[in-house]
Amino acid sequence: MYQFKDYYHNEVHLSFKKYPFAEKAKHVWVICQYENKWLLTNHSDRGFEFPGGKVEDGESAEEAAIREVKEETGGNIEEITYIGQYRVLGKEKTIIKNIYFAKVKELVVQDDYLETNGPVLLADIPMDVKRDKKFSFIMKDDVLIKSLQKIKSLL
Repeated sequence: MYQFKDYYHNEVHLSFKKYPFAEKAKHVWVICQYENKWLLTNHSDRGFEFPGGKVEDGESAEEAAIREVKEETGGNIEEITYIGQYRVLGKEKTIIKNIYFAKVKELVVQDDYLETNGPVLLADIPMDVKRDKKFSFIMKDDVLIKSLQKIKSLL
C-alpha cells in the first residue's frame, strides 16, 4: 500500500491488490495503449489525461471503463486488465477508483467526445508531467507513476 498527497494535498491510498477499499468502486481510470503509444484524452477543462469517469447505475466498473474509453477517445478495447484501486480522502468526500490497463485495437473518429476534445497519442509520458501545464491534475501524483511501474512489470 502506498500513501501520498495528490495535487490538491488530499491524502491518497493506492493498492495493487484486488478491491482493497471497495468491492464496487464508483469511479474508473483507464491507462490505455494504442499501437505502442499512450492513448489519452484532452479534457476540455483539465488537459491531457487518461480516460475515466463515473460508474453508471446498472453497469460494472469494467463496463464503465470500456464505455469511458470509447466516449472520450473513440477507442475500442481489445484487452482490459484490473491493475489496482486508489482512494482519495477529499475535503468534502472520499472517491474510490479502479485502475485498469487497456490495449485498444482501433480508434474510431466520432462527432462528439463528450466533455473532451478527443484522443491524444503520446510515444512517452514526459518525465516532468507534474510541471507540464498541458496535463490534468489527475496525472500529477504518484498514482500515475506507480501504476505505470506496475504495468511495466506485467508486460
